[in-house]
This record gives sequence, structure tokens and C-alpha cells, in this order.
Amino acid sequence: MTSGTDAPVAIKEPTPAASAAVAQEDERSTVDLVLPLAAVAAAGAVAGYGYIRRVRRTRDRTTPGGTGNPPPRTSSPPLAAPDEQACAALVAADNRMRAARAELGFAEALFGAEAGSEFRRAVREAENELAAAFRMRQRYDEGVPAEAAARGHALAGIVGRCEEAGRRLDAVADDFQRLRGLEHGGLGEALGVAEGRFRELAGRAGASEAVLVGLRTRYAPTATASVTGNVEQAKDRLVFATALLNEARQSADSGRPERAARHLRAAEGAVDQAAVLVEGVDRLAAQLRTAEQRVPATLTGAETELSWIREQEQKRERQRGRERGQERAAGGAAPARQTTHDLAATPPGELHSRLAHADAVLASVRQELTGGQLHDPVGVLRRIVRATAPVASGRAGVLPAAALLTARVAVAAAADFVATHRGAVGAAARTRLTEAERLLATGDPADRPPADTLALEARELAELDVRAHGNPYAGPGAAGVGGAVLGGIVPAEDPGSGTPAGFAGPAPG
Repeated sequence: MTSGTDAPVAIKEPTPAASAAVAQEDERSTVDLVLPLAAVAAAGAVAGYGYIRRVRRTRDRTTPGGTGNPPPRTSSPPLAAPDEQACAALVAADNRMRAARAELGFAEALFGAEAGSEFRRAVREAENELAAAFRMRQRYDEGVPAEAAARGHALAGIVGRCEEAGRRLDAVADDFQRLRGLEHGGLGEALGVAEGRFRELAGRAGASEAVLVGLRTRYAPTATASVTGNVEQAKDRLVFATALLNEARQSADSGRPERAARHLRAAEGAVDQAAVLVEGVDRLAAQLRTAEQRVPATLTGAETELSWIREQEQKRERQRGRERGQERAAGGAAPARQTTHDLAATPPGELHSRLAHADAVLASVRQELTGGQLHDPVGVLRRIVRATAPVASGRAGVLPAAALLTARVAVAAAADFVATHRGAVGAAARTRLTEAERLLATGDPADRPPADTLALEARELAELDVRAHGNPYAGPGAAGVGGAVLGGIVPAEDPGSGTPAGFAGPAPG
């Protein structure tokens, strides 16, 4: 969630300084993977090493704003260590799951969905275990269970679920490596798939940039805030992929298949994240168009809903007046009458206050729409839904539909941000995101507003985590390493040789 004055963490376009270095690498490569992005370059070696040191100092943090230093013994809560272990287990398991999904996608593109069915099933089973762990963490954060001993058991259960998710991937890791055969003759075809996807995204990045420019001229700044910097970040990931794909080709040609496989996996991770960033812009454009079309009907439906509720309240007032008259005439209490309206039990003063607030919000929205100024259609729908939720009876079907759209927009934006910044995002943001996804999947209209709220909170927490880790794009530098570290594509400790921990798990040592 981005406030009006707080722009999301965005990647700035690199300077041309490192483009020459990348070009020299390309000249030595057996394939021409020069990005059709003339202004794209890399981030500086000095800034990159400085960023890596900062990440090393703060990599154990799982909540925004943490210091990374152990608190004094006198102030440490009894469950501090188990709590940190649970958070670390969630982050590690989630990172591995995301890397495994990306790796499986490239394998299925080459061998087909049928060949990947066994591994897709293993991923689903691991996802279920991880989802259960995140659900336990969400309840833990909500204070359930309340007893100290039970909370300790809950933390242990979270770690256990994460470990089980890893075991589900471990069980098929060897078979998956044999399927890909990167170290045993299968590298060439896999490189071809990655290079093809790379070229497709390089072309789409420019188109998405034009789409984003169009959105900014049509809608208010808040409408596109969630994808601010997406195109620049996508280009940065593709710069990194260019260097790694070239390195993979060179290593393969020089008879170093294991090194080539490591570079290929890292390049695939960068290409996959570039796809997330580019597709996020295109998806938002479609969602904004849909929201824009729904705003008039949703506003009218909300106003009609409020009018109907007022009519029902007036009828109840008249009924209460007749009952008081009968009570006085009979000299005693009249029998209580039941009403089927959900708001019947709401005190009249509170109901009137809710209606007045909803009226004020809807009037403000209508004035904004008729005033001709640029607006955020998703934000408008969210304001309508939130204003009418305390009094809505469910008669107006446009309101649940609007709530579904706003929740989908928020969940998708948060998911994209976590996926492309997972090297810095902690457990709290991931937990809120997973809970939002769970609520959105229930299909219950009552779950949509809380899903929207949780997704916005997840995005805000994730942005705070990234800011706490610093911005690797603050200075000049080389080959997109800073973005790759931020995206969790390569580890901060060894960005030159590390690879994403997917089916094979983290590298030993």
C-alpha cells in the first residue's frame, strides 16, 4: 500500500557506464543477446558491495524497522529465539517455493506439462504445507493461541510445516535434475528456451512502458502507484539475464557444464521476475479499464442501497411507534417483534451515523467523477465498498463485485512486489499476503474486504522491509547484480556464483 506521499520502492534506470562492460561480454558470447534497451545499464561495483554488506548486517531481520542486533538480555521476550526461527523458516521455505515454480515453468516449456506433472504435484503438496505454516503464523500474530506454552508449540509447528514443505521438494529433486539434464547434455535446449523468453520480454518491456505512459495521462497518480518502477526493474533484470546467459554459453563452450548450469538457473530467475514486472503493468491496465466501467453502476447501486435501508428504517420507526402506543393502551409491555433485516438490531443513532458517513463518501465520489479531474477507478470502488460495508444488506450485487475487483488488484500487486523483492521481504509481509490470498479464494463475499485490507498491509510491510535494506540502485554499477540480490535471484553472500534455491534446495555450506 502506498500513501499519497510515499512512492513505492522503484528501480532507477542504470547509467550507461556498465553497458560497455556488458557489451564486451556479449562480443565474447556465441549468441547475440544485446538488449534492445539502449538506456539500460547496470549498478556500480562500489554500491553493490556496500549494499551486500548492508544486507549481510540485516539479512536476519524479518520485521520492518528491526535493528538486526540482539536486544539486551533483560528485554528479550521468552519466545524471541523461536519466533525468529519460525520467521526465518517461513522466508526460506517461501523463497525456495518461488524458485522451484520458476524452474518448473522453464522445464515444462521444454518438455511439456505431462513430463512435469509429477513435479507439479510435489510443488502443490509443498505449497499446502507452506500455506498451513503461514496460516498458523497469521493466527499467532492475532494472539491465537494465547497461552505461552501453546504459543511455543505453535512456533515449533510452523518450523515443522516449513521443513515438510522442503522435504516434498527434496523427494523429487533428483528426478527433476535428471529431467533437465543441464550438466549432462541438456543445457543447449534449456538455453534456447530461456533466450527465447528473454527476447520476448525485451520487446514487451518497451510496449509496457508505452502502456504505463498512457495510464498516467488517463488516471490519477495513485492508480498506477503499484507499478511505479516496474519497467525499469524489468529492464534491470534483463540486463542481469543477458550477462548470465552469455556466461552460461561461454562456460558450456569451454567444457564447464556445472558452472554453465548455475548461470542458466540464475538467468531463468531473472527472466521470470522480468515477466512478473512486465505482466503486472499489462494486468493493471486491464483492471483499471474494468474498474472504470464499473464505477457508475457501483455508485448508483450504492446510492440505491442506502435509500432502501432508509425506507426500511422509517418503516421500523413507524412500527416502533405503533408498538409504544399499544403498550400504553394496554398498560404493559407489548410482545417483541422480530425483523429479518440484518441491521434491525443496530441502534438507530449508530445506523444514522453510518448512513450519514456513507452519504458523505458517495457525494464526494460523485462530485469527483462529475468534476472532470483525473481519478483512480480502483480507489473509487474501494471507497464506495468501504463506506457502504457497515450498512449494506447485500441486495446490490454490484457492491460484492466491486469488492472482488479491488481485492484482486491489491492481492496481485502485493504478490508481484514480494516475488520481485523477496531478497529483502520478511515473514510479516508474506504472512499477510498469504492470508489475503486464502480469503480471496474462499469465494465468500464477506471475505473480500478483509482480503483487500490484508493485501494492502502486506504491500506496505514489504516496502518497509525493502527500505530498511537500502536501495541498491542508488549509484552506478555493474550488470544488475543489486537488483538480482534484491529479487532473491542470487544470494547477497555470493552473488557471482550463487543460484536460486529451487528443487535442489540451498547450496551446501
